[in-house]
Amino acid sequence: MSFEDFKSSLEGEVPPTSISPLLEALWFDGNRDWKQAHEITQHINTPDGSWVHAYLHRKEGDLSNAEYWYVKARKEMPNLSLFEEWEEIVFELLSRQ
Repeated sequence: MSFEDFKSSLEGEVPPTSISPLLEALWFDGNRDWKQAHEITQHINTPDGSWVHAYLHRKEGDLSNAEYWYVKARKEMPNLSLFEEWEEIVFELLSRQ
């Protein structure tokens, strides 16, 4: 799936069936459902799961919790807008599918 296709899918009512759980979490976040996005990421104990989890806590404004998850993801808290980070994560995860 291309990035453009992923962004277009945000206009739908449900996420595409062919995406990973982390992309599904980012899809829900892109549809203003932070709670569902967070619920998904809480159960994915990988560096990528920690990255998405960190982003979500940064978006929430809980920077100390976000920092904890960035460390687990082996990443530094970015100096990007939340939108730019969302795009970066989506691009990276899509490139691995």
